[in-house]
Amino acid sequence: MERQVRRESKVMWVLKSLLLSYIVTGILLVLLTVLLYKFELDEKLVSAAIVGVYLLATMAGGLVIGKLVRVRRFIWGLGLGIAYFALLMLITLGVYHTLNGTGVNMVTAFILCVGGGMAGGMLS
Repeated sequence: MERQVRRESKVMWVLKSLLLSYIVTGILLVLLTVLLYKFELDEKLVSAAIVGVYLLATMAGGLVIGKLVRVRRFIWGLGLGIAYFALLMLITLGVYHTLNGTGVNMVTAFILCVGGGMAGGMLS
């Protein structure tokens, strides 16, 4: 019984961290939208800001999961980054019915998500 409760709490920790990551993503994307509207930013700057959003969101989730688990924090952060990327790809498939972008872009996004989650876990 205790083992099942412990396992459920770890699943809840991951879900809470993922939820926080996506809340941070939403807030930062709304902020980026406002900045794009106000200052008419160019495409390269917006692309760089989206990279920053990936990093900050997964780092925030990695920080939370690292604080919750307290052991093997970087591995939990890495797992969170993988889960964030997987959910991001599922959302993209659901909305566009295809994966937009090249393989290089997807590998880059994967590395950013995993690296951000792992860094957040290590910093926690």
